[in-house]
Amino acid sequence: MITIRDVAKQAGVSVATVSRVLNSHRSSSEKARLAVQSAVEKLGYYPNANAKALAMQHNDTIGVVVTDVADPFFAILVKAVDKVAEQHHKTILIGIGYHNEEKERKAIDTLLCKRCSCLVVHAKALSDIELQQYLTRVPGMVIINRVVPKFENRCVSLDNIKGTFYATETLIHLGHQHIGYIGSNHQITDAKERMDGYLTALKHYNIHLNQYVIANSSPDFEGGEKAMIDLLSYNSNLTAVVAYNDSMAAGAISVLNENNINVPTQFSIIGFDDMPIARYLIPKLTTIRYPIDLMATYAANLALSLVDDGVSPPNHMHFNPTLVKRFSTKSLV
Repeated sequence: MITIRDVAKQAGVSVATVSRVLNSHRSSSEKARLAVQSAVEKLGYYPNANAKALAMQHNDTIGVVVTDVADPFFAILVKAVDKVAEQHHKTILIGIGYHNEEKERKAIDTLLCKRCSCLVVHAKALSDIELQQYLTRVPGMVIINRVVPKFENRCVSLDNIKGTFYATETLIHLGHQHIGYIGSNHQITDAKERMDGYLTALKHYNIHLNQYVIANSSPDFEGGEKAMIDLLSYNSNLTAVVAYNDSMAAGAISVLNENNINVPTQFSIIGFDDMPIARYLIPKLTTIRYPIDLMATYAANLALSLVDDGVSPPNHMHFNPTLVKRFSTKSLV
């Protein structure tokens, strides 16, 4: 049986250092952490009895790592996984990462220690290398909303670039030439990809980009308010905006109303995600649908099929963003 001393010897560090790394202690250096993780992977070591049992048998629990359960997006994700778990007579355990590297790592490790043989993981802060190490060690782990190189067949994601390209293109086809963008200030791939889709559409249709038509803020209602105020402060000719998500779009609409700018008569706006709030705004929000419920269902079934021969793998699915037309946009032509 592999012990912590074997790991320490393989990594060339002390037992205490191995313990600190395995427990995600802040004092662990990056060099030590990588050495220990490499040794753990090579030796097939599991840090406690529960995790050792994970390597030997399955149990009746599916682990789910999300960013924030208070966010409707992740609530839908969790609900979809729970529905699949119920169908297979299993329960779920939830870990929360908060877009924080240490918390994402701790969430995954905690679920593994609780013998979750299947994991559906939404992680944005951990590196590709570390996620690759987890995926190698945990056969039933599936990544959602991200593509990890070498493990593409165990990743479920959406084309964010295509989504904001569609949104921007829709406004251009409606006759808008002065289109702003409200983006997220979170340092994650979604933020970059969604802005890239907007920029790609402007370039494709030969529309000049003014440096003051992009405003980034926190990806919530308050952030949307702040970003919209910034855009109005710098621009007098904007007629439309693409928002990073529906919450930011809602904040932007609030500011437009406060400034007596009518949506959609005087101003058009498109959100992203198609969360429940989009259907209850005034006017109802045109948005890009992110089918997180379908994606989470697929991810959960895939995770189960990877560790249970009795569960058939889901059919190959490619998820695409789609435009949901409501009443927050209007043609200028």
